Amino acid sequence: MNGGNFKMKKILSLALVLMLAVTMFTGCGSKPAADEQKPNEEAGLTGKVVIAGSTSVQPLSDELAAAFKEKYPEVSVEVQGGGSSVGVKSAIDKIVDIGASSRELKEDEKAVGLKEYVIAKDGIAVAVNPSNSVEDLTMEQIKKIFTGEITNWKEIGGADKPIVVVTREEGSGTRGAFIEITKVEGKDADGNTKDFTTSTALVQPSTGAVKQTVANTPDAIGYVSMGALDNTVKTVKVEGVEATEENAKAGSFKISRPFIYLTNGEESEVVKAFIEFVMNEGQEIVKEEYISIK
Repeated sequence: MNGGNFKMKKILSLALVLMLAVTMFTGCGSKPAADEQKPNEEAGLTGKVVIAGSTSVQPLSDELAAAFKEKYPEVSVEVQGGGSSVGVKSAIDKIVDIGASSRELKEDEKAVGLKEYVIAKDGIAVAVNPSNSVEDLTMEQIKKIFTGEITNWKEIGGADKPIVVVTREEGSGTRGAFIEITKVEGKDADGNTKDFTTSTALVQPSTGAVKQTVANTPDAIGYVSMGALDNTVKTVKVEGVEATEENAKAGSFKISRPFIYLTNGEESEVVKAFIEFVMNEGQEIVKEEYISIK
């Protein structure tokens, strides 16, 4: 009996050791499993975000939406155009989750109580050849150059040379912003919005092509997004203010504008998550072509 008891005790001890080992192994393994749940919980966010408004903001919204969907595959982000006024009105009427505007709100629009998120700044520098002696231009002079009313550099303090205007192709977001801000875009006799860029302008398909043309043409003038500037061209001041990101952020450089998201009332969880993404991680996307708010 004593030998049997000894064997039984040995078996029970061995079983206890095995149980403890299994418990410890399971317990240790549970911690990384809990950690692994975090990205799964993020990926589990569902819902839909509808954005409408500024066609200038639209391409950036498309990129931000695509990046957000990579992080949250179950979320749908629908981006529509229509213009800034449509974006503001759609937010006021609550027919979209987010209205997009590429201009400051008017006083009556602000009075409604919309929540504003400035997601980026768009700054566009006026660029000339480094050999050009002109240092500063007014907004009116810029408008007249690009509409063809001023055709010689001597009219604005430069050499007696014909001005070579360089512009982007139609449909370019940079062109759209530039002509709108500088009033090169206006109303025709029938009241329709029209681009009055001079027909003699050299049209280029990219920012790089504009820079190269201006750099290689002594009497050229063009416009370049601030994020793409380099020392191959010279920027002129606009009404005494240098074309820098700092001045664009401060609002003192006139050929700049905010990109704004607008919400009205309580935001859903998915809308909050999207805006938080845009204001933080999304700024890496913003600064590729625009001025980040960070």
